Amino acid sequence: MLEKLFKLKANNTNVKTEIIAGITTFLAMAYILFVNPSILGQTGMDKGAVFVATCLAAAIGSVLMGMIANLPIALAPGMGLNAFFTYTVVLHMGYHWQVALGAVFISAVLFFCLSIFKIREWIIRSIPLPLRSAIAAGIGLFLAIVALEGAGIVVDNPATLVGMGDLTKPGPLLAIAGFFLIVILEARRVTGAILIGILVITAISILSGLSPFGGVMSAPPSLAPTFLQLDIAGAFNVGLISVIFAFLFVDVFDNSGTLIGVTRKAGLTDEQGNIPSMGRALLSDSIAALFGSLLGTSTTTSFVESSAGAAVGGRTGLTAIVVGVLFLLSLFFSPLAGSVPVYATAPALLFVAVLMASGLAEIDWKDISTAAPVTITALAMPLTYSIANGIAFGFISWTIIKLFTGKYKELNPALLVLTVLFVIKLGWLTS
Repeated sequence: MLEKLFKLKANNTNVKTEIIAGITTFLAMAYILFVNPSILGQTGMDKGAVFVATCLAAAIGSVLMGMIANLPIALAPGMGLNAFFTYTVVLHMGYHWQVALGAVFISAVLFFCLSIFKIREWIIRSIPLPLRSAIAAGIGLFLAIVALEGAGIVVDNPATLVGMGDLTKPGPLLAIAGFFLIVILEARRVTGAILIGILVITAISILSGLSPFGGVMSAPPSLAPTFLQLDIAGAFNVGLISVIFAFLFVDVFDNSGTLIGVTRKAGLTDEQGNIPSMGRALLSDSIAALFGSLLGTSTTTSFVESSAGAAVGGRTGLTAIVVGVLFLLSLFFSPLAGSVPVYATAPALLFVAVLMASGLAEIDWKDISTAAPVTITALAMPLTYSIANGIAFGFISWTIIKLFTGKYKELNPALLVLTVLFVIKLGWLTS
């Protein structure tokens, strides 16, 4: 049956290899079980319900990817998108988390339509590669400031806006130690480096009496506080247009980049580098995002950590199915998730920030007409505390600079239309 479903022989793999690959991918991305409730919980959402929603969204998304697209790619609520959900939409813009979930749902519906009508390719081709890299890097810097603030390493300062926190306190010191541990483990190619870092710092914190221990296993918490609590009508507020677009935009490019990277790692692309099942993969992803918003979590997306499973031989959807099953089993570890302090998840955020910022290495810094909008895009996200603002500033600055430096050939109709919409949003529809 497995051979018929996943074409194991045709993909030069077997059940044992696929199971090992699934376990490897799960260990590489299981940190989301601790980080996501920690971030979304700051909006007032019930952390136990968010934990359950995270497990279920990841399980459903991974199984869908495995069954529909037959790819070794796992899904879960995306990093960056959960921070945008919490710190920009809810805490900065002042919307209730139910409205933010409504925005996630609408963006998922739009993503589904883009996948069905194959508009995604047109959008991706219209956005310059440097701008895409800048957006990824900007999200990384946004995560970095969130991590440093959560760890108490960076604090607010009335004179200079930000300043350094008290590094003699246990929280900042443990966060710094956790970051170093994760980087060292990753450099030594230890599977699950981020997860190990979180658990080690949590253990030290509990043993030192700095944070309480809630246990390891129990029956799953109730999903009721977040299940079907989204406010779709409220999300149609004009001030949320750019928010919905930001969820959609980041999801489209995050997914495309992950799909291309992981399938190349697994040797599943054709001679032109195309993914034969790209359409089905994007369809799976959009459906998973829909389920996630209904369950009560931010946008569900493909995880680049799936490359860890591909590296040990994962070639088919069976790998993703294994990941999904492991996320279901994780439902019984909610007490452990509730025992993780903020300064234990902060190093994970900072490490992800490092990975995302690496895209800046691909920028042609000698071309000032490219370097300037890239820098503006990347810096605007953390400094305005908004991924949506960063995207808007990036589009506007790219279009204006390219237009008036005589490089209008690097522009296209889609880019111009989006730029005009962003100008209108920033000038007249700012909430």
